[in-house]
Amino acid sequence: MSSRDIRYVVVTPVRDEERFIEGTIRSVVEQEIRPSEWIIVNDGSSDRTGEIVDGYAREHAWIRVVHRNNRGFRKPGVGIVEAFMDGFQLLRTSDWDFIVKLDGDLTFAPDYFQSCFRQFEQDPKLGVGGGTISSESNGQEQIEKAPQFHVRGATKIYRRECWNAIDGLCVATGWDTIDEVKANMLGWTTRSFPEIRLHQQRPTGTSESVWKDLVKCGRARYVSGYHPLFMAVSCFWRLFKKPWVVGSAGLLYGYLSGYMQNSPQVDDPSFIRYLRDQQMRRLLGRETIWR
Repeated sequence: MSSRDIRYVVVTPVRDEERFIEGTIRSVVEQEIRPSEWIIVNDGSSDRTGEIVDGYAREHAWIRVVHRNNRGFRKPGVGIVEAFMDGFQLLRTSDWDFIVKLDGDLTFAPDYFQSCFRQFEQDPKLGVGGGTISSESNGQEQIEKAPQFHVRGATKIYRRECWNAIDGLCVATGWDTIDEVKANMLGWTTRSFPEIRLHQQRPTGTSESVWKDLVKCGRARYVSGYHPLFMAVSCFWRLFKKPWVVGSAGLLYGYLSGYMQNSPQVDDPSFIRYLRDQQMRRLLGRETIWR
């Protein structure tokens, strides 16, 4: 299938994004291959986000807006997936080839999606992919580093067959790792495309305090079922990155508090076994998705 024949749909959960959402909308509107349908889920914004997206929906019939009630607080991780799934359930396009989860603070080139779909054309087993995110830090553009198999939650493209195989998204903190690990377990590949870039106007994790974001990441690793030894090594290496010590403390606290509070983990023993096997392979220097 030629990339120009591909039909794709986009769902974008947004909350209080009045400073950034127009940049994202313009980036999508200017795409060489536009989506068949784009649902923007206004997740209870208290600023002008809803007004802005409604204005663009009036101009473009393929853009629709869903407004959720304001719960009164941000709900990182789980709230994003809940909003996304609300939008997904309302899709009218049934014959899509790819579904995209896209954040509302990204900008990218007019050939972004066409370039991504070429990657999927070249690799029939590629189930989840997306561009590499960069953001500005101290006046310089910084690339967000992640394991090769990981696609940032801000820009996920799912092949339909893979989406069906993993049964959509897990409504849990850590969903954006759970989906990829499950895909790899089922024989798909997942990866970011280093040569295809997006710019995130607000760097990852800055919508909340650094401490809260670190604790959230640690809790996500607990929910996903990270191996304790792999987590310990990760926290050790985190000591050498800013913020010094605090970074490791936040991750470890988020992870251990899951055990202390007896919080639920992924309810799939085969998934956790596969995840931990891959992590131990990484520690032993063997072939693994964690490279």
